[in-house]
Amino acid sequence: MSIAVVFDSAGTLLRTFRVTKDVTHGTVEEGVETITLTFSCEERALVVLYLHSMEIIREEPEKLLSDFLREHMTGFGIACACKAVTAQEIQDLLHNDRRATVGDLQICIRKVWESCKKESIVALNSGVVVNRDVGGIEFVVTSGGRPFTGARSTIRDLQKMGAATYIASGDRTNKLLKMADYLGVPQDNVYGLATPAIKEQVVDELRRQFDTVVMVGDGINDLRAMKRADFAVLSLQQTRDKPAPLFKTADYVIESVRDVVDIIRSLS
Repeated sequence: MSIAVVFDSAGTLLRTFRVTKDVTHGTVEEGVETITLTFSCEERALVVLYLHSMEIIREEPEKLLSDFLREHMTGFGIACACKAVTAQEIQDLLHNDRRATVGDLQICIRKVWESCKKESIVALNSGVVVNRDVGGIEFVVTSGGRPFTGARSTIRDLQKMGAATYIASGDRTNKLLKMADYLGVPQDNVYGLATPAIKEQVVDELRRQFDTVVMVGDGINDLRAMKRADFAVLSLQQTRDKPAPLFKTADYVIESVRDVVDIIRSLS
C-alpha cells in the first residue's frame, strides 16, 4: 500500500515563536495564533511579505511601512483570508496604509530574533494582517521556527518505511525549501504559501496517486485538508489550545511529531 504524509510546518514540524503588534492600539503580544486572529474577523487576511529581515532593520523606524513596500517593490503572498480576496485588493490595502511603520515591524523582528538567534536552524518570516474594515494594515507579525526535536528523524523513518513525505504550508516557499533540505523532504514535495484551499487541493491530487493520504496539521487553516485526507492527525506539540472542529475531524491526536511514525506503521 502506497502512503503519502502531508505536514503543515508551524506547529507540526516546527516549534514557532511569534510576535504581533496591533498597530491601532500599539500593543505587542507573543504567542498569538495568527490564523485564529485572522479568522476571527471576516474582513481580515494574513499576508506574507517577501522581504529580508535586515532590509527592515536597516530602515528608519518612522518610515511608513507602505512607503517601504512600494519603494522596494516588495512582493507578497496571501496565506489565508476569511473571504475571497484578490491580489490587487491586498496590494491596495498594503500600499495605501498610513498607520503601520517600519518601526512596528522592527519591534517584532528583534523580539523573535532575540529568542531564536541561538538556534542553528531558524526560519524567520514577517507579514501583516490587513483588514478591509479599517482600510489597511491592522497587525504586523514576525515568526521564527525551529524543528521540533525528532522532526528530522521522523521524516527519515517515514521514508525508510516507504512513505512519501510532503510539506504544505502558508509560509514563504524559499524559507520552506531551506527547512525541507534540513529535514530531508524533497524540494519537489514542498508547497509554499498554501492557503486552506491549496492544501485541500494538494491532498486531493495525492489521493489520486497514493492508496492512503495522511494530513498532519495543528491549525484551523489545515481543517479542509484534514477533512479531505484518508486520515487526519492533529498535533498538540506546540499548544493544546485548539478549535473544537479540529478535534472532531482528527482520527489521531498526537503530542509529538514522532508519534506519526507509529501511526503510519499501523496503517501499513
